[in-house]
Amino acid sequence: MELQLALDLVNIPEAKQVVAEVAEHIDIVEIGTPVVINEGLHAVKAIKEAFPHLRVLADLKVMDAGGYEVMKASEAGADIITVLGVSDDATIKGAVAEARKQGKQVMVDMINVKNMEERAREIDGFGVDYICVHSGYDHQAEGKNSFEELATINRVVQQAKTAVAGGIKLETLPEVIAAKPDLVIVGGGITGQSDMKAVAAEMKQLVQQA
Repeated sequence: MELQLALDLVNIPEAKQVVAEVAEHIDIVEIGTPVVINEGLHAVKAIKEAFPHLRVLADLKVMDAGGYEVMKASEAGADIITVLGVSDDATIKGAVAEARKQGKQVMVDMINVKNMEERAREIDGFGVDYICVHSGYDHQAEGKNSFEELATINRVVQQAKTAVAGGIKLETLPEVIAAKPDLVIVGGGITGQSDMKAVAAEMKQLVQQA
C-alpha cells in the first residue's frame, strides 16, 4: 500500500515548499486539476525536476483525446496521468496505448460513474494501471465517502491496482486501510495540518504497516 499527496490549492513555489517538507514520507505527488488549470503542465515539470525520486501524477481528468493528452503530460515529466471513467472507451484505450509507448501509467478516476461495478470491470479489461474511487469536493460537502465504492471495485478488479481519494484524514485512515486499497490519496488531510511532516510520517507508517 502506498501514499499519494494531492496538491490542489497551491502555485508552483508553494507546491515545492509543501513537497520538500513531506517528500520522505510519500510515494507519489499529485499535481491536482486546479494547479494544472492555474499553472499548466509547467507545474508537473517543475515538481518532477525538483523531486526526481518521486513519481508525479498529473490529474488532468482526461475526457477526450486520451493519447494526445497523455503524450503531452509525459513530455512534461508525469509518471501517471488520470483519465475519467465516464469518458468514451476509445479515450481510455488511447490513453493506455500512449502510456505504454512512453513508459508511463494511467489512473482512471471513477468520479460520477453510475454503475460502478460494471464500469470498473470494463475498464479493468482495458489494461489501465490504477482505478480510483473518488469523493470530490462537492460529494464531501454532502457527506459522501468512497468506502462502499472501494469495496465494489475491490470485488471486481483483477488486473489494475485500486486507489481511493476524497476527504481522507489521519483519524479516518484506519478505516480506509481496512478497505484494502493499493494506493491512498490524501490532500488537505496533510496540507491543511499545522505540522504536515509529522502527519505525513504517521500516515506513511500506518500505510506501510498495512
